[in-house]
Amino acid sequence: MSAKRRKKQQTTKIQPKRAKNLSPGTVSYTGKKTITNTQLDIIDYSKEHYNRFETHAIEDAFKYEDSTHITWINVNGLSNADDIITLGNHFELHPLIQEDIVTTNQRPKIDEYEEYLFIVFKMLHYDDNELLTNEHVSMVMGKDYVLTFQEAEGDVFGDLRERLEHGKGRIRGVGADYLMFAILDAVVDNYFTVIDFLSNKLELLEDKLFGDKEDPNITEDIQELKKEILKIRKAVVPLREVINRLEKIETPLIEERTNKYIRDLYDHIIQVNESVEIYRDMIWGLMDMYMTTISNKMNEVMKVLTIMASIFIPLTFLAGIYGMNFKNMPELDFKYGYYYLLGSMVLVFFAMIWYFKRKKWL
Repeated sequence: MSAKRRKKQQTTKIQPKRAKNLSPGTVSYTGKKTITNTQLDIIDYSKEHYNRFETHAIEDAFKYEDSTHITWINVNGLSNADDIITLGNHFELHPLIQEDIVTTNQRPKIDEYEEYLFIVFKMLHYDDNELLTNEHVSMVMGKDYVLTFQEAEGDVFGDLRERLEHGKGRIRGVGADYLMFAILDAVVDNYFTVIDFLSNKLELLEDKLFGDKEDPNITEDIQELKKEILKIRKAVVPLREVINRLEKIETPLIEERTNKYIRDLYDHIIQVNESVEIYRDMIWGLMDMYMTTISNKMNEVMKVLTIMASIFIPLTFLAGIYGMNFKNMPELDFKYGYYYLLGSMVLVFFAMIWYFKRKKWL
């Protein structure tokens, strides 16, 4: 890592509890994943060299300052503000960057500084209970080092670490800028996995909606899926802007050959974004179809009730007339009047049925 340091290091105040109206640059963790001991996963490598170890001591990362290799320091746990500040001050990270590292509701973005780039993005994945997890991740890329900060253990960088360990591909022979690209590429590739899983959930929901058995919980399932697609969209759309800007940044930290891979990464994030928009429209359409189905079923019920009421209205009319019992009604003394009236009601009933079928209302 670069041995040149500014004479006056910028320091950041520790704020143990989240409070309102904090001054800019105050480090206060806003997430819910609390880790007692911050864990560092450090990988130091070059084309011929590879070394990896884990530690809980922040100071263990300082010895790689003058390393001639590329160093990737992954920090698990953001709840210990003093550890983040110690590491941030050593690498001379701006106080506003240290604040953004622990601010989990920070929108994905990229900030350009003279000696490093700072990128914020969201890591998405489904857990064992098929619940979507949205984890805040920050990355600092310098000349010969990359720092990543995530809220808790578990990530999507397993394949990347394996490539580093076994020297697969070109990653061990290039600089920190390619490592930065590889980390973002792993995140974007996992977006495809999340989208595929979301697609399967959408297909199952469609089968429930148009199936023979009515699911009473389908409304809640649709609403939950809408929340998931919105969460994915909030992560994907800003990252598209980040990668687009990263492609256009003119900085000596990124080599021209890496820019080619960043352009390919931008194509991937565009594809993810288009898929998200498609599934978003499909989920909204699914809710509309569900409401239409409910409305059609209600219309069918109202149709049956209306037909029954229409049939019995003339019958009730006839029964009402001859139920008045006036003495001067000539039909009251007729010997077969009761049977004629019943016969008339039956004829009216079948005439109404025939008329409704002719109109294709039945």
